[in-house]
Amino acid sequence: MKSRLTLTLLLVALIAVLGRGAGGSTRVAVAADPIIDVHMHALSATAFASSTKWTCATPLVFLPRDPRDAYGPDQFASCDKPLQAPSSDAALLSQTLEMMSRYNITAVVSGPVDAVRRWREAAPDKFIPGIMPDPRTTLDALRTLMTDGSVRVLGELGYQYAGQRPTDPTPDSYFALAEELDIPVGVHVGPGAPGAPYIGYPKFEMQLGNPLLFEAALVKHPKLRLYVMHAGWPMSDQIVALLYAHPQVYVDISLIDWFIPRPEFHMFLRRLIGAGFEKRIMFGSDLTFWPGAIPIAVQSITSADFLSAGQKRDILYNNAARFLRLDHAR
Repeated sequence: MKSRLTLTLLLVALIAVLGRGAGGSTRVAVAADPIIDVHMHALSATAFASSTKWTCATPLVFLPRDPRDAYGPDQFASCDKPLQAPSSDAALLSQTLEMMSRYNITAVVSGPVDAVRRWREAAPDKFIPGIMPDPRTTLDALRTLMTDGSVRVLGELGYQYAGQRPTDPTPDSYFALAEELDIPVGVHVGPGAPGAPYIGYPKFEMQLGNPLLFEAALVKHPKLRLYVMHAGWPMSDQIVALLYAHPQVYVDISLIDWFIPRPEFHMFLRRLIGAGFEKRIMFGSDLTFWPGAIPIAVQSITSADFLSAGQKRDILYNNAARFLRLDHAR
């Protein structure tokens, strides 16, 4: 069965952060302890050349839209200091590796198979291979890639942009295969590009980012290792309910840890911690075209005064090591 998703849909989910500038200090102390980033992407720097030259990061203001006017990425948000994207594939990889070295990061990296292979060849010890399926990626092809070790994580899956639910045939077929082969799955849940329905994605609906929509799929596939990307923001009640009822589910805090305003992110994270789920929250950057987002994402955790040292270590490393079945906690 061919995926109904297109690479374009998935990439737009990744460029949801386009705006005008990037705040937040990037002067963060180098991390002595290891970090696992469960949400990174190997993409071409020119994949969306006209709309990925810069992006916003916290602090920012989301801009209003006048329905009479044209709408595009330059109108998503406003902030003072833009994060600039590298101009070439080589520069993107080089700057990403520099940030990973600085913060001692190992990352789950997804994207087209060939791009992921190129990144792994450049730094085999730094990357855990994932995949973003496109219409040419059949289930048989996925099975081969998972069986031979070319793919160790299925995702990012972005079917919310296609107007699909977790129980629809395509997502269900992915979940069944991943459950059979014991491959963890990461699914985009929650925020897309601001105003996504007005920039060419009319099937995108925030209601499809309700984490509780996964309940039937989880019961049908009880051995599925699922992580909810972006932690389903902003639906805090729903993600708390899902985590409570389904102890095998984890979340990553990618994108929301550097894009949305820091007070909102910390309030959301505090809710998850206060509800008792500190052992199932994983760090992620959702790095696409802007390596400068990584320090902001790391600082969002290290600067959180409501987190203990142990909780920070769990979020930055231990929880992902457990979920991915890697080496012992640190």
